[in-house]
Amino acid sequence: MDLQKLMELPGALAAFTYSDRGDLQAHELREGTEITPQMLDLLSRSCVANLAIAGMEARGWEAVTGQSGFQPLKGFSVVGLEWSVVVNGNSGVVIRNRDVDYEAAFAALQVA
Repeated sequence: MDLQKLMELPGALAAFTYSDRGDLQAHELREGTEITPQMLDLLSRSCVANLAIAGMEARGWEAVTGQSGFQPLKGFSVVGLEWSVVVNGNSGVVIRNRDVDYEAAFAALQVA
């Protein structure tokens, strides 16, 4: 994953990769941001947990409704008060809400 490429997204504050267990593997931080490596470590673990829960919900929804197409889950976004995080696979980017373009972020995570 090219973290520098993710940092080129408008409003990007941090880009990171993590293991399947949620261990922070690599990160880039925008100079002057209040985001810390410790915050990204916690966020990485949260990403793994959220993907697991969303996967369980998707599987249950498909089983209960008979509908399909909710799996496989690859990514998600979470909107906070000032920042959003966009995650796909084992990579993510934190972006200021006033600048975020979710589609561009998901696209960048797929090719970066």
